[in-house]
Amino acid sequence: MNLIQLFRKLWPFVKPYKWLVLVTLVLTLIGSSIAQVNALVLDRTVDAINELISNPGFEWSHAANILIVITAVLLSKEALSVVISYAQNFYGERMRVHVSKDLAQLAVERILKYRMAFFSRSGNEAGRLQTRIDQGVSSLSTTVQNTFIDLLPLFTSALLALILMFAANVFVGLTALFIVPIYIWITVRQGKRLKGWRQQMRQYREQKSHGIVGIIESINVIKSFNREGIEADKQWAIQSNLTDNLLNTRKLMLYYDGWKRFVQQIGTVLIIILTAYLVLIDYPGMTIGKIMYHVMLFANVTAPITQLQRIFDTLNDALIYAEGYFSVIEAEEEVEASGNYRPERIKGRFVIEHVDFSYPNGTKALHDINMQIEPDRVTAFVGLSGAGKSTIVNLLDKFYVPQSGRILLDGVDIKEYDTQFLRDNIGLVLQKNHIFDGTIEENIRYGRPDASDEEVREAARKAFVLDQVEKLPNGFKSLATQLSGGQQQRIAIARMFLKNPPIIFLDEPTASLDAVATEQIKASIDAIKKNRTVIIISHSISQIIDSDFVYALQDGRVEQCGDPDGLYHKGGVYKDIVDASARSLNIDKLASTLNS
Repeated sequence: MNLIQLFRKLWPFVKPYKWLVLVTLVLTLIGSSIAQVNALVLDRTVDAINELISNPGFEWSHAANILIVITAVLLSKEALSVVISYAQNFYGERMRVHVSKDLAQLAVERILKYRMAFFSRSGNEAGRLQTRIDQGVSSLSTTVQNTFIDLLPLFTSALLALILMFAANVFVGLTALFIVPIYIWITVRQGKRLKGWRQQMRQYREQKSHGIVGIIESINVIKSFNREGIEADKQWAIQSNLTDNLLNTRKLMLYYDGWKRFVQQIGTVLIIILTAYLVLIDYPGMTIGKIMYHVMLFANVTAPITQLQRIFDTLNDALIYAEGYFSVIEAEEEVEASGNYRPERIKGRFVIEHVDFSYPNGTKALHDINMQIEPDRVTAFVGLSGAGKSTIVNLLDKFYVPQSGRILLDGVDIKEYDTQFLRDNIGLVLQKNHIFDGTIEENIRYGRPDASDEEVREAARKAFVLDQVEKLPNGFKSLATQLSGGQQQRIAIARMFLKNPPIIFLDEPTASLDAVATEQIKASIDAIKKNRTVIIISHSISQIIDSDFVYALQDGRVEQCGDPDGLYHKGGVYKDIVDASARSLNIDKLASTLNS
């Protein structure tokens, strides 16, 4: 991405605030004109004083008049400059804040539309995405601010100063103009040399952010294995790489900054020598005051260029981080596909025909899957970890799209279904459900935002969490994140009860619950299963044998299918899993204990 492409991409975000741009430009023109006053006043003052002291009839009253006029003009100029600068910075900052808000909101809206495959891709981990978006928003909004608050005023001031130098003397103007391209060339070369280092800096920052997020998410495991030292060493390696990169960047910057200061000083010396020479040869229009006049104007010419590197650094950061940001918001191929089909009623009959699926990392998860999942019955998916059970559920919920084959719901390919409508009719309870920041009531009502307070209470009662919630000091207004893991799972199940959909997917819904809670939840789930399509993934024998139909999977393939009893007596994968589950529960000893 180059600067032209960057500003083209930024313009749609700036366009809604073009009135702020107009105000800023007008203020810029006024402020840049005011910036030349000092040079003009100094030019007139030096000549007036020189003439005054050269006159034999010197009078202090004349000198006092000159000083009063100078003071009035300069103080007025400074007062006006403060007002202009304040207004310019205020409107420019206002524009930056609004652009920053729009950039951040667009990123949120875009990632909410992306399919699950986007988040499964290597490099799109949560910490990396967050850094990419945060750094992108920050650098892009700062670019807007630098362009309209810093860059335009500086270069407008430089242009006016250069015009005044040419108006005073074309030779002095050419000298100043000759220095400027050299300075800019050094700055551009500096930016190119730094580009590679900056790209590495972005990668290191993403690694750092992702690593910290990973530590926080895994803190229990880290502490239980006493691996704090190992994790600290990993972060130290990243920090060391980041530090080395930063030092190399600063070393290169200081090298070029030295050359730029040298060129600037050479320019100042040339301006002084040339102007002094023209004064000595009595060149028309050249006076002693012009020496200071040209020096100050040249300072106005070079002042923005001395600031150019800081702005150029920001632009380079923007170019690098913009690539990461726009790669997120412009991933059109990742937008979740949605059809338009919205039937009056969903019966819940799924037919899976010759489905193959691989995850974005290349892992082949499903091989030629064929299934029929009938409504008004419970279908269980059984298999060892990695067999493909949860993957099938993800496909049925349109979280992913199969590479080949098709999935029909009530005879219509689910690709044709409106995705939002489809998910409105599906309830999903996972082994580890996400609890949002907020109250218990808000988390349950997430299942149906328009639910009444009584319906929320009823959902909590069905999930056997009502009594526990009511015992809390703030009841349903208590923070859900402060509940235990088992209680949070019940909140998630209550959320599903409140949604009350015709299709239910249960992926190890009672895995984190104790035996009593499991029995209670099982009773509630049994009640809600009636007249619905239910798919359950579980390692619990009681839930498996209660199902109407079983699919036994192994290594992404359907190995067996049938009713639980008949399938068990056939032997094979299903029998092996049930027998292993029974042994793990010590069923024989448990039965003798119950019978004694």
